[in-house]
Amino acid sequence: MLNPIIHELFQKYRLLTKEVNSVLKKHDLFAAQWSVIYCIDLHTEMTLTQIWKYLNVEAPTITRTVNRLEEMGWLVTREGKDRREKIVRLSEEAIQKLPHIKETIIQFESDCLNRLTREEENQLILLLRKIDGKEVLVRDK
Repeated sequence: MLNPIIHELFQKYRLLTKEVNSVLKKHDLFAAQWSVIYCIDLHTEMTLTQIWKYLNVEAPTITRTVNRLEEMGWLVTREGKDRREKIVRLSEEAIQKLPHIKETIIQFESDCLNRLTREEENQLILLLRKIDGKEVLVRDK
């Protein structure tokens, strides 16, 4: 018998992606672009390789997304130690826009998770991270 957990995760992923695309529309961004921006904001500066490994996305997809975000003025890139390496950081314009976008995302997350207690949120984080063996960090109360 098939285990319904993976199916349920995929369904929730698709729903969340659709909904976050809807709320990010006012910022002219999509979920995949926000993921890259968030990732770079979290780490300040990253190589393309670090981004695709962190986000678990294929390298060509990240390259296209980063190139598009650079064209849109969100990112700035430079060569790394070797000419094939590209280092990515947020543009000054992106840094200025980021607080407003974070407000949008915080409200979206709050709306999505409002039926969960803090304990349930932490339990969900623990369980999801247990699936792939990642280090577990729980949120404070």
